[in-house]
Amino acid sequence: MPLSKRMTAELFGTFWLVFGGCGAAVLSAAFPNLGIGLLGVALAFGLTVLTMAYAIGHISGCHLNPAVTVGLVASGRFPKSELLPYVAAQVVGAVAGAGVLYAIASGKPDFVMGGFASNGYADHSPGGYSLGASMLAEIALTFAFLMIILGATDKRAPAGFAPIAIGLGLTLIHLIGIPVTNTSVNPARSTGPALFVGGWALTQLWLFWVAPIVGGLLAGIAYPALFGEKKEMPAKPTPTARPATPQPTPAE
Repeated sequence: MPLSKRMTAELFGTFWLVFGGCGAAVLSAAFPNLGIGLLGVALAFGLTVLTMAYAIGHISGCHLNPAVTVGLVASGRFPKSELLPYVAAQVVGAVAGAGVLYAIASGKPDFVMGGFASNGYADHSPGGYSLGASMLAEIALTFAFLMIILGATDKRAPAGFAPIAIGLGLTLIHLIGIPVTNTSVNPARSTGPALFVGGWALTQLWLFWVAPIVGGLLAGIAYPALFGEKKEMPAKPTPTARPATPQPTPAE
């Protein structure tokens, strides 16, 4: 598959992740009287990845996340030469998703930007968690996410079920992380909304690039080291004994 088509798939998939996941948070989480709440937002993020994994997984691998691409490069499952093109496509898709979401959300007369599903720490953490706690959470959750991805897509795993495991894994990650940072584990997902919020969201964006990439890199190194198949050394050929050269019988 040409790189251009795979980049287009990554762009569309990341668009869907941001539009679907952040859209659920912005438009539906606190909808008057009966919103979907934290559980609904977590499920929305998981469903975006699950649906895209089946839709474009056979085209681009459905990374949708710079930290995932970095982890796959570190694990030896993705070429280094395609890292930057994939990340660029993911960021463009995330910004486009946030842009469409903003256009819809701002169409309401009493629209207030607020956090716009941005990620934050300290004063901008939903639960008031510190920088250190937020960084640790993002590293640990991204590490776990990559371990799920690497395990579910291992050739030894049951075929066809990886999207379900990965989607449910991301749902669980959001259930854990929303109170801490609003859950990033994805630099592209963080970048899209932050560009529209500006100010504090852009100032704190560095954390949501550094921590997920560190977590993805660690998992990309750890999974092959802990669970990879050891390559068996080919057996050395056993030297074949040469038949003894018959000695001439001395003439009597």
